[in-house]
Amino acid sequence: MDAVDDPQEEPPAALFQRWVHAHEEDYDDVSVYRPTGYAFPPARGRSGVEFRTDGTFVDHPIGRGDAPASVPGFWHAEDDRRITLSFPGTGRPERVVEIVACDAEVLRLRQPG
Repeated sequence: MDAVDDPQEEPPAALFQRWVHAHEEDYDDVSVYRPTGYAFPPARGRSGVEFRTDGTFVDHPIGRGDAPASVPGFWHAEDDRRITLSFPGTGRPERVVEIVACDAEVLRLRQPG
């Protein structure tokens, strides 16, 4: 797994996919995500996130009856670790997440604050 230690202008290439929240693996203030297709243990519902190379972002919260939902938005890299997420027209506030680690198998995000 590659920690994001080297300065860079863009997030790691592995970020650009759909990720599913592996809440069993969360620790401290870090949320852990795995790619779709990962063999998760049973759960009532799982949220997720999707980063796209064109600057769009989709939050996939758990909807009614544990059904998936989708909230479109945008991402913007503040630096090599911090990404601002915005959701214009949805009433959701802008938020910043920090990439703790990212490779093809795991994404670890922290919400500073």
